[in-house]
Amino acid sequence: MNQSPSNILGKAWLYCTVFLTGAAVMVIELLGTRLIAPFYGASLYVWTSLISVTLIALALGYYWGGIWADRTKSGLSLIIAIAGLLTIIIPWLTGPVLLATDPLGLRLGSFLSTLILFSPSLIMLGMVGPFAVKLSTATLAKVGASKGSIYAVSTVGSVIGTLFLGFYLFPLIGSREIFIGLGAALFLLAIVVAYIEHRYLKSTKTIVPTVLLVIIGIGLYPQIANSNQAESNEFFQTRFERESLYGWVRVIDKPEENIRLLTVDASTIGAASISHGENLLAYQKIVTLLPALAPKMKHALLIGQGAGHMAMTLKEYGIVTDTLEIDPAVAEAAIKFFGFVPTGKTIIGDARYKIRQLKGPYDLIILDVFTGGSEPTHLLTVEALAQLQGLLTDQGILALNFVSFLDNGQNAALASVAKTLAQVFPHQQVFIADPDSDFNDFIFLATNHAVNLNDESFPDSHRTWLKQRLVNIDQSQGMALTDNLSSLERLQIRKSEHYRRMIIDLVGTSHFIR
Repeated sequence: MNQSPSNILGKAWLYCTVFLTGAAVMVIELLGTRLIAPFYGASLYVWTSLISVTLIALALGYYWGGIWADRTKSGLSLIIAIAGLLTIIIPWLTGPVLLATDPLGLRLGSFLSTLILFSPSLIMLGMVGPFAVKLSTATLAKVGASKGSIYAVSTVGSVIGTLFLGFYLFPLIGSREIFIGLGAALFLLAIVVAYIEHRYLKSTKTIVPTVLLVIIGIGLYPQIANSNQAESNEFFQTRFERESLYGWVRVIDKPEENIRLLTVDASTIGAASISHGENLLAYQKIVTLLPALAPKMKHALLIGQGAGHMAMTLKEYGIVTDTLEIDPAVAEAAIKFFGFVPTGKTIIGDARYKIRQLKGPYDLIILDVFTGGSEPTHLLTVEALAQLQGLLTDQGILALNFVSFLDNGQNAALASVAKTLAQVFPHQQVFIADPDSDFNDFIFLATNHAVNLNDESFPDSHRTWLKQRLVNIDQSQGMALTDNLSSLERLQIRKSEHYRRMIIDLVGTSHFIR
């Protein structure tokens, strides 16, 4: 080396390199969950796996990068080119890896798939920091300042990358396209760094392998861009597909069975017949009975709009329903493909934030967000339920749908829901959607007043339907869920794995591989 890097462009090229690679690390980490979530769900276990794998990969990268840097003064461009190739092929490998890890279950499967898909590129990006420290250190006395400035700039890059991705890039561009674009950007950075190494460090050893890796990446692009794309066939037709901030939203038709499904990742949140559009989710039948329990019911709130069937059913009873849905893509699909027509306010946003802005009062609040997928645990705590209670009239009803196993009334998750409701509401009753099945939808009716199913004003057919489905839950098996401590996701692992298997068996794995 004829010229110290400390004098080259004021070290600007090194700082730019660690800034950009630092941003790339966070882009991969954040986007990783969007590739895994359609298959394994966006649960705590997926996020835990991704964060753990990122830390493991960076630790290995720091270690190996330091060893490589001590052996040679060139090679930074090659490291970045390898990272680019390993990043650009992630969408190509996603399908095979997810299928291979599927038999391992939710926790181990999500961890191993994350480890296989993302750790190689993250390891290479982790190697950049130690290599840059070596190049920026002119004397031993300055190693502390050099190391501190390099990692500070890398961290700033990670912050900027996170904000740019979350606030701007991801809402506009799909995750697969961002991965491919990130790989291309790393290739471009590798070429620039290779030029600098050749021009100022007089090193030519890495130019050929760097260019070769870039050529390989360009050659693989057509296959990568067209991989893992779900295709319609004689059994399934994908009518709508949108990747949102909250999941991968699809409308899937099964013409032979006259079924149209609305899915988010691997969870079904709406189902209707293709021919007539009638609702096919059995648990929602209870909505037709609720007006009889409160004859003066006029105003309702539906949290978790889904396909909108419950709001449309309530309209038949003259009830105006405000709908609250977190995902704008779901709201769009409900209108275009399920004939949903709002009767009240349409609110888009997270329920815990939005309900603080609502005034009410409501005669009925339906909380229908607990599907077979990941659990939005923040919506089922003592604090969240107290907020909803404050929006109800004195004779109001909270109807909560929850998916779980019955286990003869001993299921800990069901017991926890019942115990949590009991902390807020003095009265509750629990109904099972299908009495012949252990895995089920359970409808909790929570009120400030006692609801008498034997009331003479209540139609006999309604009374019979409800009494046949009335179940007793042993609350001693559960715990009260709070914002401070909620074990709901842990209690629902068996449910999540069983439900995911049901949905995959119904429509096939290809529909949930991004």
